[in-house]
Order: sequence, then C-alpha cells, then structure tokens
Amino acid sequence: MRATFTGVPGLSSTPEVAVVVDVMRAFTVAAWAFHRGAERIVFAETLDEALELKTRHPGWLAFQDGPVVPGFDLANSPAQLRSLDIAGRTVVQKTTAGTTGALAVAGARLLLCASFVVAGATAAVLRRERSAAVTFVVTGEGGRAAEDLACAEYIAGLVADGSVAPGPFVERARNSGGAARLAEGLRLGWEGVHPEDVPMCLETDVFPFAMTAAREDGHLVLRPVGGG
Repeated sequence: MRATFTGVPGLSSTPEVAVVVDVMRAFTVAAWAFHRGAERIVFAETLDEALELKTRHPGWLAFQDGPVVPGFDLANSPAQLRSLDIAGRTVVQKTTAGTTGALAVAGARLLLCASFVVAGATAAVLRRERSAAVTFVVTGEGGRAAEDLACAEYIAGLVADGSVAPGPFVERARNSGGAARLAEGLRLGWEGVHPEDVPMCLETDVFPFAMTAAREDGHLVLRPVGGG
C-alpha cells in the first residue's frame, strides 16, 4: 500500500480511498458515540445547518467544537459525552477540522474516519481492501497536526505490519500542540473541555469497529463497520 499524508489544502483531487484523521477530538468523540449506541452521525457543513437538522428532526443531537454554542448538546468532549443518553439516536456533528476534512473527500469510493481508539480496526479494513494507494487526510492545523499525523502513520504501519507498537506514535500525540491547547483550555476553564479528554484521545485500539462515511439522502453519514 502506498500511503500519502496530506492536509485538505494539499488535495489536488478526490482520492479513491481516504482515511480522514482527527484525534483531538472529533473522531474520538464519534467512536465513543457509536460505542454508547448512537445509530449514525450526520456531518454538517456549518453550525447553522447542524442546528437546522436538529430542529427538523426531533430526537437528534448536535455536537460542535470550540466554545459551547446554545442549541448544541455537546462541545466535542469524549469525557462529557458519557453523561448523554445517545442509544439509538442520530447525531449531527460539525467541527472545524474532522468533519470539514471528511466533507472535502466525500466523493472517495471508500472513506474512513479515524482516531487512535479505532486505529487497529481501521487498518484491518484497509488490509482487507488491498488498495494500492491510500490518502491519509491530516485535518488539524491545516494538515500539520502532530497528533493526527502520528495516528495516520500508526494506521499505515499497522497495515504493513500488524505488530507495530503504538507507544512512539501516542507519545508524539501526547506532546502535540493539540494536546497543549486542550490543557490550556482546562487552565482557562473552557466549558467544552474535560480533564479526561486528552487521556481518552490517546487510548489506542479501544473499539473493534472502524467508521465509514458515505452519502445518504444528500448528507455525508458516518456509521460503524467491523474491522474483522
């Protein structure tokens, strides 16, 4: 498998197979949402679209990143997600990096969304797919986020060699700018940040499913799929 690592600005065309990575925190939140029983996640392009979808569909929940926005149910915190009852629910998610990156490659034949917690299952899907080329989209910091690149390289390494150890990759993420910003948010008392967010984002191969996104009824929808 030939792996390419790029940010959204570096995309010249839609890849056939894409893995969009957002470790801190969109796709860690998404994985935990599925673990807690969410049926599907609908990606919104804007905050207004997310709230409109929630309004049109009673019972849907809406997640966003950054400061808490009125009308949203969660500010992208995997730890705070544990207090929500989401079993059987549809979640609308809008984030600056992760969902934006997924929407940028929505035309890919196979589109996976990943973080450390689903890295092994994501690699299993790629191994089964046997694609000659895979594009890893690093979403944070305009494609420069150390935590996302580390996770992407870990997944690529697992495809080539299932015995690759996660430790060095996780350590890079632990020392990343993304982790530092969340720590600073804690210090400043941001509502949407929990002390356990970074540790939860650094847990590796927690869930046995990968996450695939595809168009459904005009929206890009994320669902869990077994890694096998």
